[in-house]
Amino acid sequence: MDGWVLDSLAELVTVESPSGDSDATRQAVEAFADVVRRHLDPQSPDRIEVSGRTHLCWTWGEPVLLVVGHVDTVWPAGTIDRWPFAVDGDRASGPGVFDMKCGLIQAVLALSRLSRLEGIRLLVTTDEELGSPTSAELVKDSARGLRAALVCEPSVDGAVKTARKGIALYEVTATGRAAHAGLEPEKGANAGLGLAHALVAVTDLGDPQRGTTVTPTRLEAGTTSNTVPAEGRFAIDVRAVEEAELDRVDRSLREVLADCSKRVPGVSLELTGGVNRPPLHPDASASLFTRLRRIDPAITGKAVGGGSDGNFTAGIGVPTLDGLGAVGDGAHAEGEHVVVSAIEPRAALLAALVDDVRGGDGR
Repeated sequence: MDGWVLDSLAELVTVESPSGDSDATRQAVEAFADVVRRHLDPQSPDRIEVSGRTHLCWTWGEPVLLVVGHVDTVWPAGTIDRWPFAVDGDRASGPGVFDMKCGLIQAVLALSRLSRLEGIRLLVTTDEELGSPTSAELVKDSARGLRAALVCEPSVDGAVKTARKGIALYEVTATGRAAHAGLEPEKGANAGLGLAHALVAVTDLGDPQRGTTVTPTRLEAGTTSNTVPAEGRFAIDVRAVEEAELDRVDRSLREVLADCSKRVPGVSLELTGGVNRPPLHPDASASLFTRLRRIDPAITGKAVGGGSDGNFTAGIGVPTLDGLGAVGDGAHAEGEHVVVSAIEPRAALLAALVDDVRGGDGR
């Protein structure tokens, strides 16, 4: 493996890029641009600014395929100080190394091994972990009409990702009336109690047999320990294999919250949000997975619950194969890591797939 690969990975991991910090993600994406400039192509990328976010795109000639990834991570600023990038034997660890900075470095390595870059578009976004609020349309526009979208998200124990669930994100806001909890609680309308009814009702909307999960996540209510909460909110994460299930949950949420609004006098509930990513169906990846299996018959595929920018490209009808990035484990978890010895073969696999798609009809 070329010596620059681990050095560049260390550099990219060390430039922290928490999703919520647009300045930090801008610095990280520019650090990645430096890697591309040094080891792939000195041309400057297109810098796409959307609502204060910077995304980068390189296009060589008339594009026929998209290689896509993101530089943002779930780790807060300062994590690198207590958990620096490190290589221990065949294991490299650090915040964001598996999801998905190693995948980006592998993409550069793969493209650097090609005899030509014509026909390739490389897109790197900076808000994927937030649900791609500023980059979703950019991802779709970048892929529209192309033969394939190849997503450098991490693998599943080496398996590529041939299907992903669709995702819907919601927030429930409860509005009540504050009062002193000790002197006159009866004059209040407890927003927290309204949320409690809603939490129970919402949780019952999942359908495990259909692969549908409805999970309340972030929760907050009230201001002080001796005040009846006048306001509160919680987030809901919905995952489903089929669009019909996303639609069912959406209807059901509105129905059960309308009922819950009647449970606590003086408290109203409001639902905001909706579908964030459509499902990536197996048929969207089938042709590309077949190509990949011809290159490496040992490769396997797996359906997963997490979402990615591949959901967007598949959703507009572009053949999409995901999980072409790092081999490792621990995404979003303390101690995430990649297998160093897998970097070179995974890059070679991506390079071979790019050449195969680019040289054929892509269908």
